[in-house]
Amino acid sequence: MTVPTPPRPRTLLDFQGWTQERLTALLDNADTMNQVLDRPVKKVPALQGLTVCTAFFENSTRTRISFELAARRMSADVVSFAAGASSLSKGESLRDTVEVLTAYKVDAYIVRHPASGAAHLVARYSGKPVINAGDGRRAHPTQALLDAYTIRQEYGSLEGKKVAIIGDIRHSRVARSNAELLPKLGAQVVLCGPATLLPAGLAGQPGVTVTSDPREAVRGAHAVMALRLQQERMNGGYLASLQEYAGRYQVNEALLREAESGAIVLHPGPMNRDLEISSEVADGPRSRILKQVENGQAVRMSVLYHLLVGRA
Repeated sequence: MTVPTPPRPRTLLDFQGWTQERLTALLDNADTMNQVLDRPVKKVPALQGLTVCTAFFENSTRTRISFELAARRMSADVVSFAAGASSLSKGESLRDTVEVLTAYKVDAYIVRHPASGAAHLVARYSGKPVINAGDGRRAHPTQALLDAYTIRQEYGSLEGKKVAIIGDIRHSRVARSNAELLPKLGAQVVLCGPATLLPAGLAGQPGVTVTSDPREAVRGAHAVMALRLQQERMNGGYLASLQEYAGRYQVNEALLREAESGAIVLHPGPMNRDLEISSEVADGPRSRILKQVENGQAVRMSVLYHLLVGRA
């Protein structure tokens, strides 16, 4: 007798295999989740009886808190795993850690890790749904989803929209995930930064162009996203000076004159004010930075629903 192969657990490690229709359904459902968050009682029983583990091997504020709130808003039990206070400090492997947690009947994992591909390993070792909350410089899919959702709120659709992403592209998982997601939704993405911070692998992707000229990148853009210089990942030699970088690549009012008149400004955070973005712009009428933070909870609620109980 042939034993049928069990279905693969549903995961969000990146956007491979995600169709435009499924992505649109997920963003549509985020509208519903935002309605839940506007109620006096911000809770639904969609994940009642399920246990979600937030396994963060790297520091985080926005992503971790919004995921934990998202799971609790949907009545899930949440177990928070902190690497520094675990047996990893005694030499335990990632595989053994995940297998122990799975033995405790964890139903899903939300994973942030400094090593690229770590979320894939958790999915393999656990056999459970896994959401990648950022792995090395490779991917951060829920950040890209909330970025897309914020742009869609502004314009109604991403079809035909130009999104300029300016800054440290080389070390940015946010840039990579947006370059993967936004063209699937009909947008054109322009990645811009100093030549030393532009990895060759992103050039030539469908819907993605790469330039070192910030004025060219921003010209006609409907949304401009500034990225933080990830100096903790740099060994030196990438920039002549921070002052020179800010003088050329800072997202400020002068640069935004090249964009569409109603263009919005985004930043995934945390911000280095007056380095990659001016305070005037970050706090100005174009800024949707706090709206991104607000939208993170609804989008992550939608992701959890789709992966754990939805049909999409």
